[in-house]
Amino acid sequence: QVLLVESGGGLVQAGGSLRLSCTGPGRTLSSYTMGWFRQAPGKAREFVSAISWGALSTYYADSVKGRFTISRDNAKNTVYLQMNSLKPEDTAVYTCCAADRNPLSGPYGTSARGYDYWGQGTQVTVSS
Repeated sequence: QVLLVESGGGLVQAGGSLRLSCTGPGRTLSSYTMGWFRQAPGKAREFVSAISWGALSTYYADSVKGRFTISRDNAKNTVYLQMNSLKPEDTAVYTCCAADRNPLSGPYGTSARGYDYWGQGTQVTVSS
């Protein structure tokens, strides 16, 4: 079991920025593909971004491309999601996840089914 803990959520005005962090207490995350999903009230969970274990590949949903940046610092055992130019429609619970195998290179693609471990989530609220 991999424990994932997110932080960095909060309330921000439209156009502002937030940086989410995801750590793995007691477990090295460097060998996992890491992802971020989000779920807004009344909506289905959706893929936001992912980064391969060696950080050689990153992936983004079209809705966040150019505004969000995923990165990882394996020395700190942390994955980040830098979110800039935030919009009210970015309001959601953001959840970090980890996959034993890179789901984006297989049949799962950006599906949540490709991820094996999930955090509890952190709320991001963007006011207009």
